[in-house]
Amino acid sequence: MRRDNQSSVSEFLLLGLPIQPEQQGMYYALFLGMYLTTVLGNLLIILLIRLDSRLHTPMYFFLSHLALTDISFSSVTAPKMLMNMLTQTQSISYAGCISQAYFFLSFVDLDSFLLTSMAYDRYVAICHPLHYTRMMRQSLCFLLVVVSWVLSFAIALVHTLLLARLSFLRGNTLPHFFCDLSALLKLSSSDTTINQLVILTVGVVVITLPLLCILVSYGRIGATVLRRPSIKGICKALSTCGSHLSVVSLYYGAIIGLYFVPSSNSTNDKDVIVSVLYTLVTPMLNPFIYSLRNRDMKGALRNILRRGTFSA
Repeated sequence: MRRDNQSSVSEFLLLGLPIQPEQQGMYYALFLGMYLTTVLGNLLIILLIRLDSRLHTPMYFFLSHLALTDISFSSVTAPKMLMNMLTQTQSISYAGCISQAYFFLSFVDLDSFLLTSMAYDRYVAICHPLHYTRMMRQSLCFLLVVVSWVLSFAIALVHTLLLARLSFLRGNTLPHFFCDLSALLKLSSSDTTINQLVILTVGVVVITLPLLCILVSYGRIGATVLRRPSIKGICKALSTCGSHLSVVSLYYGAIIGLYFVPSSNSTNDKDVIVSVLYTLVTPMLNPFIYSLRNRDMKGALRNILRRGTFSA
């Protein structure tokens, strides 16, 4: 069959956040501050891990990639949103929209895989401490990260290729501040059955299975700690796993609120607001969680500051 040459629009209009015009300036400053905090905070984590040899361990190797992912994740949506708020424009090109959807999906998936790798690392550290060096060898850590990156971008490519074949004859207005896949599917005039089926199938691989692995890991950790309960053992487990558990709760809590709690209608502001928490607040909080709850990170920061003071 001949494909309609009007099946693709040249651009989309992003309605943005449900903010009153007189409040645009205040929210622009707030979101700009949040984005800069996200970038600088995660860059600081990467810098500390690179400079402090005591942080050259599997856990911090995964954390450095998680910090890089959070920077990239926020940078996919925040700069365009801030530019639109500043210039009062709403348009994004078709190619730009598809590219934004692709990279957004890539880094969402990558976050999930990295958090799972970190949970496995914590499981080995607490449940098999005598075999930790052998089980979490450098080659395995490198392999887990490479597979996470490749798999994430490959899965996102599948979604993007299926998205690119859809027609958008109903209109080009998205009730969102970025090109969210679900919003694009609702706007499409084509049959999205295959897209929805792939989302459901891949969601099991990307979200459900990693979450189950994390829950099993922490279930085993809890069982190990409670088998020989002591205040010292519990405190050590909390200090070892507390930061990661906090990040996991933020990440999966936002996903459940965004994709698994139904909205009253297709344009509910709840989806947009939760997306802001998901794309800006969570990546911004991660550096604070790992800095404030982690003695190694605080020690590395003090050492860097001390070196800077002495050199000055």
